[in-house]
Amino acid sequence: MNCRCPILISALLLSSAAAARGAVTPDPAVLAAEAQRAAAISKASAATVAVFDSAGAGGGSAVLISPDGFAVTNFHVTSPCGAAMKCGLNDGKLYDAVIVGIDPVGDVALIQLLGRDDFPVAEIADSDAVRVGDWCFAAGNPFLLADDFTPTITYGLVSGVHRYQYPAGTLLEYTDCIQTDAAINPGNSGGPLFDAEGRLIGINGRGSFEKRGRVNVGVGYAISINQVMRFVPMLKSGRIVDHATLGATVSTEEGGVVVDDILETSDAFRRGLQYGDSIVRFADREITTANALKNVLGVYPSGWRAPLTYRREGQLFSTQVRLMGVHDESELIELVQHEAQQPSEPHPGGPKEEPQEKGPKLPTPGLDGLLKKQKLPAAIVGKYEARRGYANYWYNEQAQQRLWNGYVERSAVARIGYDWKLSGKVETGGAFELTTSPERAELTLPTGHSGAIFTGDLSGQLSPPRSGGLLLAINAWQRFVDKGLRRFGEIYYLGKLPHGPDNRVEDCLVGYFDGMETRFFFAENGDLSGLELFAADDADPCEISFSDFKEFAGRRLPGRWLIRHAEQPFAELVVETWDMDGVSTDAPLQDGAN
Repeated sequence: MNCRCPILISALLLSSAAAARGAVTPDPAVLAAEAQRAAAISKASAATVAVFDSAGAGGGSAVLISPDGFAVTNFHVTSPCGAAMKCGLNDGKLYDAVIVGIDPVGDVALIQLLGRDDFPVAEIADSDAVRVGDWCFAAGNPFLLADDFTPTITYGLVSGVHRYQYPAGTLLEYTDCIQTDAAINPGNSGGPLFDAEGRLIGINGRGSFEKRGRVNVGVGYAISINQVMRFVPMLKSGRIVDHATLGATVSTEEGGVVVDDILETSDAFRRGLQYGDSIVRFADREITTANALKNVLGVYPSGWRAPLTYRREGQLFSTQVRLMGVHDESELIELVQHEAQQPSEPHPGGPKEEPQEKGPKLPTPGLDGLLKKQKLPAAIVGKYEARRGYANYWYNEQAQQRLWNGYVERSAVARIGYDWKLSGKVETGGAFELTTSPERAELTLPTGHSGAIFTGDLSGQLSPPRSGGLLLAINAWQRFVDKGLRRFGEIYYLGKLPHGPDNRVEDCLVGYFDGMETRFFFAENGDLSGLELFAADDADPCEISFSDFKEFAGRRLPGRWLIRHAEQPFAELVVETWDMDGVSTDAPLQDGAN
């Protein structure tokens, strides 16, 4: 007798018994998990974008992050598209979209879909909380399969975190990535990586592919959403944004990460970092290898400030450093021009894992020229302006005007003039008096009297000593209010950067006159919250942080000024009287509304 018969008979009897009792009910926990997963995918799919170039020959993916249509994708997806592209959502509708800003080093671009102000958006998660083994899913448009704009979903695990990928080609460097085995194929580029709850944790962009073809092998990389969201306010400036560097080269040696070389023009050098020092911590992360430092640096834009701890001869030193750009402006523009001319693939995906050889340098018409040749849809024309150094200058101009209008309306500073006389007390004791005019300024402090003349060469007018040019900074503020956006000198919107002793992240306008740079910072309520004057590119700025706003002579002005230079306090002034243009306030008034 066949030995399988008793087993088969038993199985049939059990099956018959089960049938007699009715269908087996699935475990409620399994059904609940399935329903939760389906709901998360449904929610996430609504914010996933299928991106197509205007010719319909290529494309990729993106994800919406705000109801007014701002969406994040890869630079290598938008680069072949130029200024305009078509974007589809799973509502079956196709929308016009325009380029806003680009981060070519980090392979990120910001676009804006047009036609609605109530777009579905992704819920943003904290990608630093992602752990190996977490469930995740990718959504996107692999191989441009989404003819009805419904994204393809692939499910998997987080296989690794804080991955570093060396630059591919001329620019793209993936730092601090999330690695996943959820299938990421050509066309998924720029699309979202979600956690199991449907929250956005990364932007897919790079994959490892089988060498004989563009076939996914289960290793994909997503740019962490924390990095992306730190760059988004910079990208809204319409600029070509660069990544940060310490201005130093390091190597992994026994005992730590050692500085091999450092630029004397870097802020890190001015803060004390020297050749042979060991970097212990940076931006609140422990640094154990050179790649670990590159990983952390890569999540910050040029100009950011971050804490640094280093060791020298067994002693630890901690400071704040202002990070410089990886490239100078002209170098970055040239590299972007080169990338913009590369032919797009019919089914684009991420760059190959292995670095590509850099081709010969070719004469180019420039990025602006390439974009001007593109015939823009009517919906795009009013939201695009080509200018060297910008992906779309129109957005920069809009931000400038928004900040200026908010400041002037809230503070009523029109026609404030140059003739000021302020008096009050110094927080550490004693009194101060400040007098200004269009040509000169004088400041009396308990420590002495100083002055500055605003005619001729201004680079030497850095009084008082050890302030970095306080009187010149006040004159720059007066000039900004008097001349406005168009006559101050060159002005542009930088984005959002940390400033002040508490590293508040706020909107920043940059202005140049007489070869000097002034940064004006604005709080969300429209107040001018601070300014920084750089007398030279390689010098520490004079930093003024404003608070305790009061009404002086009918204007909303700061009653407390904290002045810092070289990361050290110079003075804190409490303003009690502020006379201007013959209008006097002889006593401090009550605090104004915040």
